Amino acid sequence: MRDPLSVLTEAFTSFLFGKVETTRLPVRTSTGQAQAVYLPTAAPGLGDSGVIIGREVYSGKGYIYDPFQLYGQQLPAPHWLVLGESGNGKSALEKTYVLRQLRFRDRQVVVLDAQGEDGVGEWNLIAEELGITPIRLDPTAALNHGIRLNPLDPAITTTGQLALLRTIIEVAMGHGLDERSGFALKVAHSFVNETIVDRQPVLTDIVERLRHPEPESAEAMNVALDDVRAWGLDVALVLDRLVDGDLRGMFDGPTTVGIDLDAPLIVFDLSHIDRNSIAMPILMAIVGVWLEHTWIRPDRKKRIFLVEEAWHIINSPFVAQLFQRLLKFGRRLGLSFVAVVHHLSDVVDGAAAKEAAAILKMASTRTIYAQKADEARATGRVLGLPRWAVEIIPTLTPGIAVWDVNGNVQVVKHLITETERPLVFTDRAMTESSSDFEADDALRAAELEAEQRAAAFVEQHLGDSESTVA
Repeated sequence: MRDPLSVLTEAFTSFLFGKVETTRLPVRTSTGQAQAVYLPTAAPGLGDSGVIIGREVYSGKGYIYDPFQLYGQQLPAPHWLVLGESGNGKSALEKTYVLRQLRFRDRQVVVLDAQGEDGVGEWNLIAEELGITPIRLDPTAALNHGIRLNPLDPAITTTGQLALLRTIIEVAMGHGLDERSGFALKVAHSFVNETIVDRQPVLTDIVERLRHPEPESAEAMNVALDDVRAWGLDVALVLDRLVDGDLRGMFDGPTTVGIDLDAPLIVFDLSHIDRNSIAMPILMAIVGVWLEHTWIRPDRKKRIFLVEEAWHIINSPFVAQLFQRLLKFGRRLGLSFVAVVHHLSDVVDGAAAKEAAAILKMASTRTIYAQKADEARATGRVLGLPRWAVEIIPTLTPGIAVWDVNGNVQVVKHLITETERPLVFTDRAMTESSSDFEADDALRAAELEAEQRAAAFVEQHLGDSESTVA
């Protein structure tokens, strides 16, 4: 019961001043509204050490990422998968990321450049700007004393050489080697390594020995010499393609002297090779193994290995097995593997589904640009993305992507400086003129509108951030 004196005082105050005391209703708000008003309550970023990628669309905060800084506490592995349809900004992201990483003195980058136009790869302009000559693997040029990489380079261990030879053959044949063919290859490889000591063994030596095996090899197995020769015939025919076929000149001689493996950026230009031919995964396997044994060293440098058209690796069970070992060793030796793929369905539904899943599991960072709705849902199921992220992927405009860094999911707008722009957008750099400024203004306005739509979408669906795609 209220105090009579308080009631009397309240009545007198109301009569005198004409005011009635009111009760303030409690403030009710949603989590999304609170994060929009009070930015410090938004999801935490990835720290302030590393390279600037851009800004978070929702909070407006700067987005900084570096797998070497995050590895351990926030990232179980430093490897990165980039997905998305063509024309949405994957190449621009890769190039600016590499340029910004190279500002650190302890960083070194290798790029397998599988795309290009006008006879050069996409990374040619950046290489020229840094004073670097790309390593161009071209069968035509190789015949005229061009670049060669030797699968039997003494820098590669004997076990690594044999594994690489098996992979080359299995990729070309489309199936694994049977026991007899594998034995014939092993015997020929062992004989070549033991008897040739005055020079680098080359593939021609292996082919010759497969066609003309030593009688001792047959006697050791208690089989006829003709049987051993028959076991190795198919293997010899496959390797002959690298020696005297459409790929000759690139791998049938000693490794070219003078390849600078200490340069900050090393670009392997594969743009002269048909991206849809069997030659591309073979090339990537040879380059990958050669780099594993000649480039990666147990020093204090942090290394980035970026592969465009990486589905050639992930989609081949034989090549994927080689790269799985490289990725496992990479974590101990300071290597970050960056795989760029257009469609995840190209690899997870293929013959190498098991190997693809193993490599994807090692990629703790995933960046997804715009995809069609069906592809986005499939990607979400495989990667375990939140439902709101999957729904927003088809609405993304160029330059905006969903980033998933070990479960920390953000929508990020990639920012490019005016200095980087002519190096990143090589086609625009060739065609741009002063009359394009109005078009640039319209493009920036459209990008701003897209960012605002994305921010509104994220706020609306923030409550679903814990749910994943069924």
